[in-house]
Amino acid sequence: MLIRHLSLALLAGVAAPAIIGATQAPSAAAPVANDTAAEDARLVAFLDRAFDEQVALSPEAQTSLGLKTNYDRLDDYTDAAAVKSRVLGERQLAQMHAQFSPARLGTSARLSYRLFEQQAEQAREAFRFRDHGYIISTNGSPMGEVPVFLINNHRVDNADDARAYIARLRDTERVMRESAAELRERAAKGIVPPKLNFAPVRADATKVVTGAPFTAGPDTAVLADFKKKVAALTIPQGEKDKLVADAVAAMTGPFKRGYDVMFAALDAVEPLAKGDNGAWSLPDGAAYYQQRLRATTTTDLTADQIHRIGLSQVASIGREMEAIKRRVGFTGTLPQFFDYIRTDPKFKYPNTEAGREQYLSDARAVIADMMAAAPRWFSRLPKAKLEVRAVEKWREATAPTAFYNQPAPDGSRPGIVYVNLVDMNQTQKVQMAGISVHEGAPGHHFQIARAMELEGLPKFRRFGGYGAYAEGWGLYTERLAKEMGAYKDPYSEFGMLSLQMWRAIRLVLDTGIHSKRWTRAQAIAYFKANSSVSDTDIAREVDRYINWPGQATAYKIGQLKITELRTKAEKALGPKFDIRDFHEAVLAQGALPLDVLEEQVDRYIAARKG
Repeated sequence: MLIRHLSLALLAGVAAPAIIGATQAPSAAAPVANDTAAEDARLVAFLDRAFDEQVALSPEAQTSLGLKTNYDRLDDYTDAAAVKSRVLGERQLAQMHAQFSPARLGTSARLSYRLFEQQAEQAREAFRFRDHGYIISTNGSPMGEVPVFLINNHRVDNADDARAYIARLRDTERVMRESAAELRERAAKGIVPPKLNFAPVRADATKVVTGAPFTAGPDTAVLADFKKKVAALTIPQGEKDKLVADAVAAMTGPFKRGYDVMFAALDAVEPLAKGDNGAWSLPDGAAYYQQRLRATTTTDLTADQIHRIGLSQVASIGREMEAIKRRVGFTGTLPQFFDYIRTDPKFKYPNTEAGREQYLSDARAVIADMMAAAPRWFSRLPKAKLEVRAVEKWREATAPTAFYNQPAPDGSRPGIVYVNLVDMNQTQKVQMAGISVHEGAPGHHFQIARAMELEGLPKFRRFGGYGAYAEGWGLYTERLAKEMGAYKDPYSEFGMLSLQMWRAIRLVLDTGIHSKRWTRAQAIAYFKANSSVSDTDIAREVDRYINWPGQATAYKIGQLKITELRTKAEKALGPKFDIRDFHEAVLAQGALPLDVLEEQVDRYIAARKG
């Protein structure tokens, strides 16, 4: 949500499009760094100004970056805002072409030029399909995202910050009206959310406006958050009381009116939903899906090719699972072993608050172990702190199983690993370590937080990303963590393999749903037959794939490339190979498209060979 209206030419989200063209590694005739320092600095300054111009269009992105500009506003959720951002991106691209020549830049600056250019060009392609995204989905909606943003991102350090929070509560009415209008307009164009989206979105939104100050009962999450933040201020009690009263008035007035408008839009659009089909059912759906695959994987792989890779990976990981099954002495079939893992009480945490706290405690312990081991595997660690939290109860229905929230650049907000503990009967103890590694350390935190801290790179590279790189790194670290000692017994290792299988299945199901016209029931059946994942997680995942075409392909495609590059470096360097140097080669330039990453690793290999 925080980067919804930032041009992909400047702030590429984890699924940002970038297809690499013919430009390759610098030639021997390229200017030496000392001759290009001034021009390199000028380009970085230009790109940072361009980034700041785009950020200026998004109050929410400004807050996410730790800024307090436009602190009393939320984003513009209209199509006009998307058009404005795209026009700005095109102008910035033209300016860069006019003012700079790659031949006059050093290696890193030339790469920045190249990435900015390619992201801008691919943003143009993505812009064509900007209406194809669903305003409301099982992955979230404005009705859930605005409260999440206020609670997790809006700091209240003084009374003015509190008044800005109240202003944003009032501004929520505008956001909901704009979102409702977009929902209706897209439906009129044939972009209707799947039927499965409406109930969970409505349920989560109802929780936001149930309880004080709207109804009897405990304070809602937003009011509780505001009261807690105001209570911590060192201002007179009377001023605190006035702030809380103004917040209550904002919530019961414009905030609630906005939610009523969205509820009415849900009621109007839901009857138009024809089912739970993939992207193929949308206008120009095949072209849209291929664009999403290019954006997510940063490759030109087709849906059929990705599907075949998925099937191969499912078979390969299945063989590894069979080996674990034999190690623990289980004599039944692999599907029977899946059921055993899925149902035996010893693999569950108690479905109580104490059980949830035990999960969080165990996850924190895994991350602490990985942080302690990390210096033997990494030459540099992120400076930002890392926390583990449970997803707030009011958004459990539309939150994924686990995810990472990046820190604020100024250190005012840590990196956060969120885990959805809605039903501990469906939460597998064997997967806890692998999930903690992927979302936390040495997974997303070591890549995303580290990238934000890189010096000398323009902001769009420090704060942007590519799906295949970011999620590929997270998945790569799940296996790396075995080498680092994260998995203490065969069952936790099996849990890691179950997560690997999960991502292999994603290749099969994403392409199956959106290209081969698989039904939701067909996808669920395939998932259950090939994994030990709980029924709740399977349904949640399949719904996610339906709503987010292409995104699920990032993980395995990225992991396979990083693993391939590590094997390549190990073979090429032999005794000169140092895992810390390899990881630095992968991480030191921030997020990259996969073929550019390969170029970086090739340079590292050549340098080590001497």
